[in-house]
Amino acid sequence: MKKEEAIEHGLALVNRSTIAMLGTNDNEGYPNIRALIKMGNEGLKKIWFSTNTSSKKVAQLQKSPKACIYFVDFDKWEGLMLIGIIDILQDPESKQQLWREGFEKYYPLGVNDPDYSVLCFTAKLGKYYHNLDIMLFEL
Repeated sequence: MKKEEAIEHGLALVNRSTIAMLGTNDNEGYPNIRALIKMGNEGLKKIWFSTNTSSKKVAQLQKSPKACIYFVDFDKWEGLMLIGIIDILQDPESKQQLWREGFEKYYPLGVNDPDYSVLCFTAKLGKYYHNLDIMLFEL
């Protein structure tokens, strides 16, 4: 498999995925994995999520912004890991862009709720897997 093909298939996987697994490290350096709803993406380079500012993942990312995200299609045995950094955004524009109807359930003060944060993941490396074939690539 060529790099361009891996990127093309990886992007198709990201575009059709609604859930991504996010990996961070806790205070003792142990990995923590959790599922997040993908709120948007700009190719493979930028992926956006929303979360509670008070969450453990935000505290972990404030200590170390290094993270990885993983997308998977179990039916096709296809996966994509992206490695990079996450910025925690609190600016009104970013929050408004990701705001969805029903978020009031989680953020009762609305789009300006201080417990509502946007996570912007910026990928540096990718690792695409399909049919026992693996391709590593830089972004």
